[in-house]
Amino acid sequence: MHCALYDANRCRSCQWLEKPYAHQLSEKQSQLEQLLAASAVETWLPPVASAQQGFRNKAKMVVSGSVERPLFGMVQRDGSAVDLSDCPLYPDTFAPVFAQLKPFIARAGLTPYNVARKRGELKFLLLTESTQGGMMLRFVLRSTQKLAQLRAALPWLQQQLPQLKVISANIQPVHMAILEGDEEIFLTPEQALAEQLNNVPLWIRPQSFFQTNPQVAAALYATARDWVRALAVTSMWDLFCGVGGFGLHCATPEMALTGIEISAEAIACASRSAEMLGLSHVRFAALDSTQFATSRSDIPQLVLVNPPRRGIGEALCAYLSRMAPDYILYSSCNAQSLAQDIVRLTEYRVTRVQLFDMFPHTAHSEVLTLLTRR
Repeated sequence: MHCALYDANRCRSCQWLEKPYAHQLSEKQSQLEQLLAASAVETWLPPVASAQQGFRNKAKMVVSGSVERPLFGMVQRDGSAVDLSDCPLYPDTFAPVFAQLKPFIARAGLTPYNVARKRGELKFLLLTESTQGGMMLRFVLRSTQKLAQLRAALPWLQQQLPQLKVISANIQPVHMAILEGDEEIFLTPEQALAEQLNNVPLWIRPQSFFQTNPQVAAALYATARDWVRALAVTSMWDLFCGVGGFGLHCATPEMALTGIEISAEAIACASRSAEMLGLSHVRFAALDSTQFATSRSDIPQLVLVNPPRRGIGEALCAYLSRMAPDYILYSSCNAQSLAQDIVRLTEYRVTRVQLFDMFPHTAHSEVLTLLTRR
């Protein structure tokens, strides 16, 4: 992948860009094998590659510059702005949206927020695209002061960009580098973006997590489904479930599945998908995953975990070791915390491991691991 901003030393987010992609994959695999060297992995499956550019379904843009000439991208530590509208990680469908948003900001009178002066209203633009072609656009504002102007100007933008299915304003009043606030104000009737991976309907709401590389995410979910189906289990927990991608792929009409996620936004999406699929034995709840699990006296045959970078931690590992489900399926975005948790799960052997390159040109990846009770 060629990137003019990288060549000009204006953006170095893709730290591994100068490495040939085949070398990136082999280095990630090698690092993963070193981290799990003490775990006696029974089967290593080949890593799943990604497209090298145009794979991201989400843009998180700091808005800087002036109301007449806004810039979308990031602000360096020295205060200089870098426009990322042409970032090659984004699909070609993003550029026309950015092009229309620049004059729209002037129409709506949304002054970009100036960090040094603590003045202005528009802090970020958050754009998400589904594989179905629809888009969700979020304006992150300092306050509701310009909300009426934004509403008044919106019909023009919707006429120019009919692919914008969900539009909202997020209010983030704090003078800190925080991406979003708690208050979300919808500006369209539809409040969730329709997605579909492997014929499984999924929904993305503004404050729910969804993978940024849908093609690799589809491969990850399909692999988890195949591994689980081969085990012939009839009961399962999906902890840290997000919008339900793993659980909804793995569930069968007969399986009893409980999905747990702290985000109520994500749970609303997962429940909607389960209803569409007619899964009567599946339920989702907005709870803390560790607290939910460790308070239960019963355990399913399989526990699937997809935690944040910190891993599942000592308390949940101790609970799982004590309760001993037949299988643990662990999806991790941080191989180091995965390795630490596997060491804690002394009652399990590592049956198979596969790396999914969710984040090309960086040192990060997603890893799927099947653990079987000894």
